[in-house]
Amino acid sequence: MTGVLGVAGADLGAARMQMALSLGWHIVLACLGVGMPAITLLAEWRGHRTGDNAYRLLARRWARALGVLFAVGAVSGTILSFEMGLLWPGLMGVYGEVIGLPFSLEGIAFFVEAIFLGIYLYAWDRLSPVAHLLAGVPIVLAGVSSAFFVVAANAWMQHPAGFVTEGGRITAVDPWAAMFNRATPPQTVHMILAAFMVAGFLMAGVYAVAMLRGRRDRYHRLGLLLPLTVAAVVTPVQIGVGDWAAHFVADSQPVKLAAMEGVFRTGRGVPLHLGGIAVGDELKYAVEIPYGLSLLAHWNPDAEIVGLERTPPADRPPVNIVHPAFQIMVVMGFALLLIAVWLALSWKRRRDLPDSPWFLRGVAVSGVAAVLALESGWVVTEVGRQPWIVFQVLRTSEAVNPAPGLVYGFVLVTAVYVALTVATVYVMRRLARDVPVPLAPQEPDVTGYKVV
Repeated sequence: MTGVLGVAGADLGAARMQMALSLGWHIVLACLGVGMPAITLLAEWRGHRTGDNAYRLLARRWARALGVLFAVGAVSGTILSFEMGLLWPGLMGVYGEVIGLPFSLEGIAFFVEAIFLGIYLYAWDRLSPVAHLLAGVPIVLAGVSSAFFVVAANAWMQHPAGFVTEGGRITAVDPWAAMFNRATPPQTVHMILAAFMVAGFLMAGVYAVAMLRGRRDRYHRLGLLLPLTVAAVVTPVQIGVGDWAAHFVADSQPVKLAAMEGVFRTGRGVPLHLGGIAVGDELKYAVEIPYGLSLLAHWNPDAEIVGLERTPPADRPPVNIVHPAFQIMVVMGFALLLIAVWLALSWKRRRDLPDSPWFLRGVAVSGVAAVLALESGWVVTEVGRQPWIVFQVLRTSEAVNPAPGLVYGFVLVTAVYVALTVATVYVMRRLARDVPVPLAPQEPDVTGYKVV
């Protein structure tokens, strides 16, 4: 019996690590697929409106990169769709009819995005400028819709709705109620805004590095300023939405909030913890802000915060994973807000970027910071729900495929993602180092533009 349990535990761990790897890898591509088309269309629109070929060249080059990233994202997304059924039959086999709707709609959005991306990429001068710009609008709408549908399915796992369990069977299924559960609004908005932040800061970071190396022409300045402006506008809004999402967690998943903040004992006037590590049933080495958590979670400095002691140990999330991840997400978010404020103040005073090289250095690493905040946020969302794959309805251990040997699948998928990473980095670097002006004959509007 011990050997059997050991194998089952190893396979459960392998399945969870495989899903974490796939989601963590794909989510970055998905964010670029949501935010990058809108920024590219904005550059194209500015090019038509102002007649500035720097904008037009940026739009063309970003579109080429977008085509590559879309293709790679399609591969990782396909892997994820297979993993949902192969690794978690206990979830999809039982609750597939409940959460199948958003996955079906996401498939439609994906095909719409693919069709119009093809038109957009290959019809630059075969359509009028207005028609070509309009052809890009469905790409943006489909990308945002895809993010909404996928995150809505995940939100259902956080707050299950739209079904009734009778005698161990699922009845009274309402797919629309399942998709539009109470967790959907804050979680989907939070994710979509995160996508624009990741895309904007990553794109701006590429040009910040180039400017630090001496490339200060208009092309590189606009390449930094346009996506950075989008990300800077979104960042303070995202912090407000994050507060909204945190209030939802406090009301609907108090055990997750307790793990996020390392609260082991129920009490009133609970302080906010900065840093710290859980040792036994206590958070040590943390800096405490008196009444901070009660005030932030319930707008009342004397509000009660439920501690982990009210939850059986087997049902508690791992504090030393969830708490640091939450802290990293918050720190990165406010660091990015600092860059946004710096840009806003400089633009208000001088209508220009800040002169300091430290600003460019900050922008150069802002993309990494945005990705780190994104990944940390998903760790909080997913690990904070454990040990439940469907919160307080189905345990992760009950949903995993009982077949032995899942660890071999994890090794294989890891190798696939290593290969995808190497190939993507290679192609993107080639695009970045390629001749600045596209060579295709149907792109004459930028052939005379010199980039240094």
